[in-house]
Amino acid sequence: MIKKLLLACVSVAVLAAAGTGLWVWQGLQSLERPVALEEPVLFNVPQGATFSEVAGRLEAEGLVPDRLWLRVFGRLYPQQSVIKAGDYEFLDGMSPREMVKIMVSGDTKHWYVQFIEGWTFRDMRQALARADRLNKVTTDWTDEQIMSAVGAEGEHPEGRFFPDTYAYTSSGSDLELLKRAFNRMEQVLAEEWAAREEGLPYDSPYEALIMASIVERETGAPHEREQVAGVFVRRLQKGMRLQTDPTVIYGMGDSYQGRIGRRDLRTYTPYNTYRIDGLPPTPIALPGREAIHAALHPDDGDALYFVARGDGTHKFSRTLAEHQKAVREFQLNRRDDYRSSPAPEEAASEEKDKGGAG
Repeated sequence: MIKKLLLACVSVAVLAAAGTGLWVWQGLQSLERPVALEEPVLFNVPQGATFSEVAGRLEAEGLVPDRLWLRVFGRLYPQQSVIKAGDYEFLDGMSPREMVKIMVSGDTKHWYVQFIEGWTFRDMRQALARADRLNKVTTDWTDEQIMSAVGAEGEHPEGRFFPDTYAYTSSGSDLELLKRAFNRMEQVLAEEWAAREEGLPYDSPYEALIMASIVERETGAPHEREQVAGVFVRRLQKGMRLQTDPTVIYGMGDSYQGRIGRRDLRTYTPYNTYRIDGLPPTPIALPGREAIHAALHPDDGDALYFVARGDGTHKFSRTLAEHQKAVREFQLNRRDDYRSSPAPEEAASEEKDKGGAG
C-alpha cells in the first residue's frame, strides 16, 4: 500500500514538473512571436533602468502580452538581459525577444544631419538647429566660440567642416557633430595635400582649401571641376585676377538679392576677385573631396576663361576674344530654360564684366 502511494506521489510530481516545464516553455516561446505595430515605436531606456522595470513598461505599452515571461527569461539568461540605456526603434513584426536583443546590444536609434557641398557655415548651423533629437549646445554660441571648442581658436570657420551625412543618437550634441566634421576635413585635406601635383601656386593646404571652395561654387558638373581649377590656377600663375562671381556674392553677404551688376563688381570687398589680386582671405563654402582633389590636380589645358552655357555646364575659352564670343552666345541671348550651376549664378546679371574668368 505504501509503495503504491509513494509511486502515485512520484507520478504526480513528475506530471506536475512536466506540466510546469511545458507551461514555462510555452511562455518563453511567446517571446518569439512577432508583434503587430501600425508604425515604428521609439522606446527609451533611461540610465539605470532595471530589466524588470523595462519588462513592465513593455507590457504597459502593449509590446509584450505578459511581463512575467520576460522576467523569467531574465532569470534564466542573465547574460542576455543586461540592457543599455538609449532610444530604440521597434518595427512591425519584431518579437519581444528581438526587442530585448537590440537593447542588450545597444543598437540605439540613429538620426542624420547632412551638410551639403557648397553650403556656407551659416547653412550648417541652420541645419543643426533644425535637426531632430539633437542636443543643441552651440545655439547661442558665436562662430568664434565654436572654433575655439573644435580646437581652432582664432580661425575662420568657413570651409573648415567636411560636407557629408553624419549619424547621431539622442545623446549626441551639435558640438560633437561639428568636431567630427572639422576633424574629417582636416584629415581629407591632409591626405589630398600630401598627394598634390607639383608647381601649384599654393603656399599652404589652407590656400588649396580656398581654391577648392571656389571650384565647388563655380560648377555642379563633376567632370568640369579639374577644368575650372585649371583656369583659376593658370590665372594665378600669370598674375591675372580670378574674377569669379561666387566670391563677389560671398563678399556681398546679406545685401545679395539674386543679381550682381557692374556696381557690385566695382565695389571693393576682401572677397571681390574683380578687385583683389590672388585668392580671397578665406574659403567661401564647404568643398567636398572632389573639389579639393581638383584644386590640387587641375587640368593642364590652356583655357583662361569660361562662361555658363545655360545647361549647367560651361564653355571654356583660351583667349579673351573667344570668351567674349561665348558670352554673347550664351549670356546675352539666354533661352527661357537657361540655368547655371551652382544656384547663386542662376540669376547673375547680364552686366557681368566680360573679361572675367567665369
